[in-house]
Amino acid sequence: HKSKEDVAKLFAEKLGTDPKLTPEELTLVARDKLREKYVEAEVGITGANFIISDIGAVAITENEGYARLSCAWPKTHIVIVGIEKVIPSVTDVGLFWPLLSTFGTGQKITAYNSIVGGPKQTNETDGPEEMVVILLDNNRTTILANPKQRESLYCIRCGACLNACPVYKNIGGHAYGTTYSGPIGSVITPHLQGMEEYKHLSFASSLCGNCTEVCAVKINLHELLLENRNEAVQSGYISFGEKFAWKIWKRASLNRSMMNMSNGNIKNRIANNIFKGWKKHRGELHFSKKTFNEMWKERFKG
Repeated sequence: HKSKEDVAKLFAEKLGTDPKLTPEELTLVARDKLREKYVEAEVGITGANFIISDIGAVAITENEGYARLSCAWPKTHIVIVGIEKVIPSVTDVGLFWPLLSTFGTGQKITAYNSIVGGPKQTNETDGPEEMVVILLDNNRTTILANPKQRESLYCIRCGACLNACPVYKNIGGHAYGTTYSGPIGSVITPHLQGMEEYKHLSFASSLCGNCTEVCAVKINLHELLLENRNEAVQSGYISFGEKFAWKIWKRASLNRSMMNMSNGNIKNRIANNIFKGWKKHRGELHFSKKTFNEMWKERFKG
């Protein structure tokens, strides 16, 4: 994200405007420049928040109005939408639009809400001459076939889980390196793009359950993250070194004499230097100088 000063500087460099413009003035400049682009464009491409099956239309909700311009001005309107966005009836929009805006931005309803049912008719002046809807699978049917993970397709992309996630709030969306970030992205990306390459996303979570608590459609996100972890291990995507490390950890944790055998500095060196794979996606481990058991004995030795 950029500050208003960053935006003003960018506009000055690219458009030759005054670098001291206010946000309101920058908005007017953007509107003036972008309107020209929309009028000249031959093709407009949008997504869709919902596909309304009973009337054969798509529902688009936004606060800026640019999606509506993309629908109305160009001669061809192309909609690219995931197959999980299908809802049964136009009456369901009355539930899902307020649900999406309330959990996404805190609004009762967003500023621009459009239902587009096709190209303009012979008696109409606005709208495209041609409308094409591309239904995107991209391994969504793979998730649908998984009885445990299929509930992740309930997602309406409100972003509430991102706003509540302590991991996302600290590292931001770009750190995920995927189209979908945050808790829901960590759940679905391994299934959309491959468990072996993206399994680490499911491990980058504290499992606090905040995401599940705020989810608009009550997806058990933290449980699905655990399911992903289990699937990664069961599929053999965990290295021998990591398996060996956890076996040693388990054995030591169950044996008090082994836990007390070395001080914190030695444990730090072993964990951070021998098992280097741990630090690939995580920070270093830091053990206390003495175990809780040792400190307890010293305090109550009498």
